[in-house]
Amino acid sequence: MPLNAPNILTLLRIGLIPVFVLVYFLSVPWANVATAGFFLLAALTDWLDGYLARRWNQSSAFGAFLDPVADKLMVAAALIMIVANPGRHPAPLSTPLFSVVVLVIIGREIAVSALREWMAEIGKRKSVAVSLVGKFKTGVQMAAILLLLYERPILGIPAFRAGELLLYAAALLTLWSMGVYLKAAWPELTKEDGGER
Repeated sequence: MPLNAPNILTLLRIGLIPVFVLVYFLSVPWANVATAGFFLLAALTDWLDGYLARRWNQSSAFGAFLDPVADKLMVAAALIMIVANPGRHPAPLSTPLFSVVVLVIIGREIAVSALREWMAEIGKRKSVAVSLVGKFKTGVQMAAILLLLYERPILGIPAFRAGELLLYAAALLTLWSMGVYLKAAWPELTKEDGGER
């Protein structure tokens, strides 16, 4: 494992996950602000490690593997802990709908990861490279989670409710981007090659 700056940032992002989860469950008035701060820091390392890897030509197989894993762990941890505590939020949470949306987002991440792994095995990884829709989805999703964790009003706007609405938008973008990836992979998925089922 090359211990360069991008990989250190990725490892830092994974290390921040238990920190913001622990802080979220503290019974202190500033828990939501600190949780949002740690999540924002983790999200910024996601952007920075990719930038540095390209800028300093420090891309590695380890980094390519670990970076998306760190992202998915971070998002899944944040969404699960929000669902697990519907009573602590400043606005009523539509738990059944919200839970379905969380399942859609996490399920999509698992499905697309499996699709990319399979496409890589057959030498077609570039066919399911991250799309513009996928990048936009990630941005909306991160903003939604940040607002959901922060909870407090921002300039009179109820952050938690805005975050909930943004997460619903992210779920729609999630399905759209998954459709883009499936369309790109469909010719390979429908081949009758007698392989394992």
